[in-house]
Amino acid sequence: MTFVWGIGALALVGSSLIAQKLPLGKALKMVLAWLGIFGVAFVLFLFQDEGRAIWQRATTELSGDSGQIDGTTLRLKRQDDGHYWVRASLNGTVVLFMIDSGATTTTLSQASARAVGVKPAAGFPVLVETANGTVELQRAEVESFAVGSIVQRNAQVLIGSEGLGETNLLGMSFLSSLKGWRVEGSTLILEP
Repeated sequence: MTFVWGIGALALVGSSLIAQKLPLGKALKMVLAWLGIFGVAFVLFLFQDEGRAIWQRATTELSGDSGQIDGTTLRLKRQDDGHYWVRASLNGTVVLFMIDSGATTTTLSQASARAVGVKPAAGFPVLVETANGTVELQRAEVESFAVGSIVQRNAQVLIGSEGLGETNLLGMSFLSSLKGWRVEGSTLILEP
């Protein structure tokens, strides 16, 4: 059926070009221009999810919107990329985290750890199983870790290795310290 629609569309475009009696060179330029327009539209359609995720992350970064605080309860809406993102204050520096209930420990990228002034503790690295295999992370401690009105002192975190990515993960080490957390519809609710 798609083939029939394609032939019909080509016949329609071709007949309109013939009816206008354009010179062959001009008609060819018009056909190439339309093919280029449809090609760009097709590529944008193919990568719409990636574009939406980039747009969401950029607007979250620019707006500083980390959710809505109701008294001591924090409510976060699910973003277009399907994840929950929150801004946390680490030693007074704001850092963007993706909430990941599948991550055992809260993890900082090396760039974020440097920006916050968190240094790895002495000792051996921690081996962690991830979806991409086993990785080595370094233990660290954050003096003040605040998400909305929820504040932890001397929070234990891990620092990612180079090449692991720039996404900071708010894991179960933070979530399990709360009175409760749950998802209602498309809202994640954190209760201290």
